[in-house]
Amino acid sequence: MYCQKCRCPLRPDDTLANLNPASFKLLAEASGELTTSTTAGPATGTGAGITLDRHEHYVKASKDARTPAFKRAVTSKPSYGGSQNLPGMARNNPAMSFVMLSDSQVAPPADVSDMGRSPRGPTRRPVDPAADQAHLLSSQMSTTDRLFEILSARSDIDHPICVECTEVLIEGLQQKLATATKERDAYVDFLRQANADVPSEEEQRQAHAELKAAQDREEAAFTELEGLEHKKAELDEKILALELEGQELDLEEHEFWAERNAFADKLSAFQNEKDRINNKLDHDTKQLHKLQRTSVYNDTFCIGHDGYFGTINGLRLGRLPDKSVEWPEINAAWGQTCLLLVTVAERLGYSFKGYRICPMGSHSIIERIEYPQTRSNAEQSHASKPKVTHLDLFCTGDAPLGLTLFHRRFDTAMVAFLECLRQLGDFVESGQARRPSGSSVQAMKLPYKIEKDRINDASIKLGGFNQEESWTKACKFTLICCKYLLAHASQMSTQPV
Repeated sequence: MYCQKCRCPLRPDDTLANLNPASFKLLAEASGELTTSTTAGPATGTGAGITLDRHEHYVKASKDARTPAFKRAVTSKPSYGGSQNLPGMARNNPAMSFVMLSDSQVAPPADVSDMGRSPRGPTRRPVDPAADQAHLLSSQMSTTDRLFEILSARSDIDHPICVECTEVLIEGLQQKLATATKERDAYVDFLRQANADVPSEEEQRQAHAELKAAQDREEAAFTELEGLEHKKAELDEKILALELEGQELDLEEHEFWAERNAFADKLSAFQNEKDRINNKLDHDTKQLHKLQRTSVYNDTFCIGHDGYFGTINGLRLGRLPDKSVEWPEINAAWGQTCLLLVTVAERLGYSFKGYRICPMGSHSIIERIEYPQTRSNAEQSHASKPKVTHLDLFCTGDAPLGLTLFHRRFDTAMVAFLECLRQLGDFVESGQARRPSGSSVQAMKLPYKIEKDRINDASIKLGGFNQEESWTKACKFTLICCKYLLAHASQMSTQPV
């Protein structure tokens, strides 16, 4: 048997176990569960009969019954030391749900050994003591269960319950009792106050007068309300007309903004196109200025210096005793110089007189053209075939420096180049050079004076002893004059301001 709340095991009291049929019938009749038609006692284990009206009343009452739930923490199981504990607790606790009977009301248990005997003699069959003991225990348990069923049917609490759950239940019922008592007291106070506030005749007449005045005010308020509702209807009509007008204005505004947005998109597209064209124009203008400032001649022929040596495109032109320059580099530098002079002459539209420069890289040559002349008829002599002499503007480097015989052709070629440079310088200085458009170019004079084989009093010839320094200086002056002519040719490409 277990507690219906905390499910702890319970041990029923000995008074319930030894309950006789008379006591059970007395308890059952007191609860109204047994009828006059009941013939079987608790010892038979069949239970008490229930009338039909009682059963219907029980079903109706149990339909809306609530099962109370009381939660608590059980620290330890209750001790059941023996049959003396529970009877003592039940006897001292008035909150227990069963009734204790005195010893006089309980019949002494029958002797099991005598149950097999018959009062008429030994003619009856003997009874098995173990079976009779099991039957007696089953009857006692059925009686106890029936009693708890009766108690559970008469209340909203499931029996049996332990002592701890009973105490929790009692506390809850006491709280409900206190709440109900407070509500009862409140109702009693309200009833007392209501009985004490009974109005007098004067107060009733005054209340009727106030009610009449309130009704008059109500009628006036209703009349005013009807006028306000009429005005409200007129205002609603005006509001409806204004709303329709507002919808038309909203539609016009929507169309206006649609047209405005389309115009803004079109204007933005035109503005973007204008910005694109302006950006392209600025870029092209900058590119044009950059191209106008760019000189293809300066990029093609870069003339500078490397210490004491003059350089063209990084090739040194000259040679010193302490700084030996290889002849292939010197020959390549002369080839670049020849190409520069020929290019500038073509740009200025000038033809050399008596010479023709043939730029051929490291093996460039200068052709000297000589026409035979006679004193009688000079013009006819020009019509005859001229004499062409090839002058090598390069040196193999096989001959040692300082020997005039081995560098005679090289010196003659350098002198011829210096003569061509002088002729081109005189042409530029005379101001005869013209742009392709026909406009004139400001005249320019070479920075160094050229006389035969000398430029700025430095000989261009390599023959003789200790002439390397003078020859290198003359080569440097020659490159400087070429740079001036190159700048003049670049000016030819620039349009006049």
